[in-house]
Amino acid sequence: MTSNPIMKLLKEPRWSPYLVGILLGVLSWITFATMNKALGTSTTMVRAAGGVERLVAPEHVDNEPYFVKYLGTAAEPKPVIEWQFALVIFLAIGAFVAATLSGKIKSEHVPDLWEQRFGPSRWFRYAAAFLGGMILIIGARMAGGCTSGHGLSGGMQLSTSGWIFMGAMFAGGLPTAALLYAGLRTKGGAS
Repeated sequence: MTSNPIMKLLKEPRWSPYLVGILLGVLSWITFATMNKALGTSTTMVRAAGGVERLVAPEHVDNEPYFVKYLGTAAEPKPVIEWQFALVIFLAIGAFVAATLSGKIKSEHVPDLWEQRFGPSRWFRYAAAFLGGMILIIGARMAGGCTSGHGLSGGMQLSTSGWIFMGAMFAGGLPTAALLYAGLRTKGGAS
């Protein structure tokens, strides 16, 4: 057992939501102070798609106002890979490091609850996850931001759209989960 309080915290399987909220607030202050930007991630997908498309059809990117907004034009380009892109990459790396340090990392292709409801097929699970991700990113871009952009950053700034987004997310997510998993029991026994 380590006596270093930071290492002890890093090895915890779950952190206090109060501590995490404070740390997200501090990170938000830092991004506003150093870059005049709010936390968000979905624009990374726009930049990545536009950057790849620019390789094969640069004229289309230059004539599409949505891409021009985020990528500029071939004559005056904006970077494809910037701070938000790094945030997305380091979110995945951080999640892996946290799971490894806490000892909670495991390979799970089909979660138990999913298997109870939809069966053991990995490919069905992968297809459903991919489709859900596509719907999520399309919705995020239609809304002009994602959960981190609207919910976290918008909520921290007391933005009306951020609070409406969070309410709508729960208003849609809770009944959907109830319909998908109605009557199933988790490993702990609660339904």
